[in-house]
Amino acid sequence: MSTTPKISLRGVKKRFGSKIVLDGIDLDVMPGESVVVIGGSGSGKSVLIKCILGLMTPEEGRITIDGADAIGMHGKAREKILSKFGMLFQGGALFDSLTVWQNVAFGLIEARGMDKDEARVIAIEKLARVGLGSDVAELRPDELSGGMQKRVGLARAIATEPEIIFFDEPTTGLDPIMADVINDLITECVRDLGATTITITHDMSSVRKIADRAAMLYKGKIIWQGPKDQIDNSGNAYVDQFIHGHAEGPIQMDILKS
Repeated sequence: MSTTPKISLRGVKKRFGSKIVLDGIDLDVMPGESVVVIGGSGSGKSVLIKCILGLMTPEEGRITIDGADAIGMHGKAREKILSKFGMLFQGGALFDSLTVWQNVAFGLIEARGMDKDEARVIAIEKLARVGLGSDVAELRPDELSGGMQKRVGLARAIATEPEIIFFDEPTTGLDPIMADVINDLITECVRDLGATTITITHDMSSVRKIADRAAMLYKGKIIWQGPKDQIDNSGNAYVDQFIHGHAEGPIQMDILKS
């Protein structure tokens, strides 16, 4: 196994005006590893993902993908990096004007220039992988339930067989049973692809099911990280309060001080 991290961040800082969102992030994600980043709303989880993707540029620090500097890449170098990624968006982010299969095949057709007929075959295969039949392929996203939309989003995320996949709050808005179905599908699909993943979530059920390792982001810093089976005994009061959802604790105290 390679000892070079698939994704590596060192001293990454990002601010908006006077507000510091990321304050010196150090994080390594190894090939094939599933890392879940937890933290409250506004803790910087989404900004972290956007910096890795190059959608935002940090003021300080270094981000590497497979050992290559990713910050400031342009042209074909950036396209090559981006071709490694897939993403399941929080709200699904499906295109209402496209059918289900066209949504799934979007990256194959638009980014890779694949023939539409060939792309449709792959889209149908990926839909089947997430438990959706070919009868769904010609429907529009607004004809689907929330759980089905999440499945379509997952099929799209894996359609190009990416090396790296980001999952943004994959179970938000789903009932507990459907959330568990999505967690199982994510685990199975990632295992089959051998992909490296970063998931951001509030859902501790997702953490316990899909993570190899968890990291908690608080006030722009990673305050704890470790194997998921150690999260219940982290020895960190902030982590303990967050994972158990307690109103009382250091996080609440900081809110009251602000």
